[in-house]
Amino acid sequence: MPDYQDILASASQLPVEERLRLIDDLASSVPDDQPPKLADEWLAEIKRRSDEVKSGVVQTESWSTIRERLFSNHGVQDAS
Repeated sequence: MPDYQDILASASQLPVEERLRLIDDLASSVPDDQPPKLADEWLAEIKRRSDEVKSGVVQTESWSTIRERLFSNHGVQDAS
């Protein structure tokens, strides 16, 4: 079986579109009970944002509001 470095070298030769597809396929293959390890900076940012929401410093939006804005910004009438 090829080792990590061999696979990485081969994958690096793929066109960008195929590398992105490979990244997506590999990420999809990771079991939900084994999430990636996050850098300390990301964990600190997540905590900071969570604290802001909990304290009321920032207000959240409903998914329907966000969805409507995204669809409008991209000229989509309905997702179905």
